[in-house]
Amino acid sequence: MQKQILILTTTSDFLYKFELDNVKILQNMGYTVHYAANMNEPHYLSSKGLFEKLGIHAHHIPIARSPYLFHDNKKALYQLIDLIRINNIHAVHCHTPVGGLLGRLCGELLGKEAPVILYTAHGFHFYKGAPMYNHLVYYPVEKLLARNTDILIVINQEDYQNALKLPLKKGGRVYRIPGVGLNGRLFHPISGKQRALCRQRLGISPEECFLISVGELNENKNHRVILQALAKMQASSPEPLPIRYGICGDGFFRERIQQWIVELGLENMVTLYGFRCDIPEMLGGADAAVFPSKREGLGMAGLEALAMGIPLLASDNRGTREYMENGKNGFLYAYDDVDGFIQGIQKICALSAPERRKMANFCIASAKPFDREHANAAMRQIYADVSRRVEYKFRRIFSAQGQHPDGQLQPPQ
Repeated sequence: MQKQILILTTTSDFLYKFELDNVKILQNMGYTVHYAANMNEPHYLSSKGLFEKLGIHAHHIPIARSPYLFHDNKKALYQLIDLIRINNIHAVHCHTPVGGLLGRLCGELLGKEAPVILYTAHGFHFYKGAPMYNHLVYYPVEKLLARNTDILIVINQEDYQNALKLPLKKGGRVYRIPGVGLNGRLFHPISGKQRALCRQRLGISPEECFLISVGELNENKNHRVILQALAKMQASSPEPLPIRYGICGDGFFRERIQQWIVELGLENMVTLYGFRCDIPEMLGGADAAVFPSKREGLGMAGLEALAMGIPLLASDNRGTREYMENGKNGFLYAYDDVDGFIQGIQKICALSAPERRKMANFCIASAKPFDREHANAAMRQIYADVSRRVEYKFRRIFSAQGQHPDGQLQPPQ
């Protein structure tokens, strides 16, 4: 009998974006991998055929992104419980806030039948500087759910310190990993000739300073602060600014961002490129990547730019603090500091060729600790821990099949 593990997230694209290496690790360890998510989200991307090709058993669960859509998520919860029972799931690895909520509630409701539960927190909502509401609501919820969590995985130092204070299930453990891992085969420095071709393809002239943002279009990504900065710069300049700003991504904020662009008179300066499959080529032509999020658990989009030698204009948060050094691999500002981002844009545009090369080298070096080699090594250690817990928890099943004599099974440390 093979061990069965369920990866649980909110949207169908999460596995393709972030979990393919974990799937390979688990399959190499002999696991049958199941994946549950709302397969209808996001609407602009179809994963049809992908899961079958990868040998993954996909299950549609009508999870809603908002935890406040109680009716939808209650329905999803009971479908998950049925899925776990029918498929004899031994472990559940849940991601995203709602995925983490439902996965750990399954652990509560299944009681002694519950699989081993691990949760990757890609950024707690009760971070330093978060609204008081977050501390009053999200922390108690996380504290309550912790009692059904065997393994808690975090991706930054601040969250690690907070996680150590949570009352995990007896024998539970906290791990800190360097994110989901940078793909160095995709995100790496390119030649000057390649850079020129990238810019030419996008219609960016050699004289223009090209800024780019990559990520879902939502309120947290905070594109508005950059639009305000550009509008303020344009209003104080007698000539059109030689600056272009490209925004790659899709999401429910697209129409609102388009409206802001028009209202601020930035139609000739800002382009919404939508969802793109050629992000390395887009980044390759940029002078800087702009990453003004209000909060980030780590921020893979920022790290991907750094790995290509592209400096960051970023907001100062617990995620970017893991790899940013102000003035060395980019510039940091408070997420609502319009004047600060203006200064950053001006500094980037004014860099000399030697200064740009020096900064590019520092960018590349600062991204290396987050390479997928390090992330995968950490996940192999974690999944080995999961296997020990699975074998101990379900020892009667595995012993009855002669896979593990009773004497070899020890409780997890």
